[in-house]
Amino acid sequence: MPRIEGKHIYFKLFISTFFISAFTFGGGFVIIPLMKKKFVDDLKWIEEEEILNLIAIAQSSPGAVAINASFLLGYSVAGLPGAFVTIMGSVTPPLIILSIISLFYMSFKTNRVVQAVLRGMQAGVAATIIDVIINMGGTVIKNKDAISIIIMVASFIVTFCLKINVVYTILVCAAIGLIRVLIKGKGGKNVVS
Repeated sequence: MPRIEGKHIYFKLFISTFFISAFTFGGGFVIIPLMKKKFVDDLKWIEEEEILNLIAIAQSSPGAVAINASFLLGYSVAGLPGAFVTIMGSVTPPLIILSIISLFYMSFKTNRVVQAVLRGMQAGVAATIIDVIINMGGTVIKNKDAISIIIMVASFIVTFCLKINVVYTILVCAAIGLIRVLIKGKGGKNVVS
C-alpha cells in the first residue's frame, strides 16, 4: 500500500529522481546524499534512519546502487508503481546522455577540454563520497550502537588497510545484520548495520 496517495506523487517521484540522476556524476554513492536531501530533508517523505536502511539494502543487493536505491525509495513511498517510476526517472538521463556521447565519442575522446572537465569531476566525486561517509558514519555514531560502530570501523580496516575483497566484507556484515535481527525478533527495534 503506498504511503503517500495521489497521482501527483508519481510525477514528483519521476521529476525528482530524473534531476538527481541527470546532475550526478560518479556512481551510486554520489547519489545518496542527494536522495537524502530531497526525500528526507526537503519533501520529508521518509525518515533519515529509513533511508540509511534502504541504502544498506541497495548496497548489498546485486546491481547498481543508484538503481537499487531508487527502486527501494519509490517502493517505500508509493508502492510498486512508485518503484517503477523512480527507476524510469533514474535511468532516463544516463540513457539520453550516453546515446548522445556515443554519437560524438571520437571527438570527446581526444578533446583536451573534455578530459580536463572529467578530471575535475573526479575531485568533486571524491569530496561527495567523503561527505556521504561523514554523514552516514555520524548517524551510526549518534545512535550509540556499539556493534554498529565496531562493524563500521572493522569494515573500513579489512577493506582499506588489509585489502580484503569488499564482497567478503558485505557478506559478513549481512550475516551479522541477519543474526541481530533474528535475535531481537521481528517486533523489535529497527537495526542499522
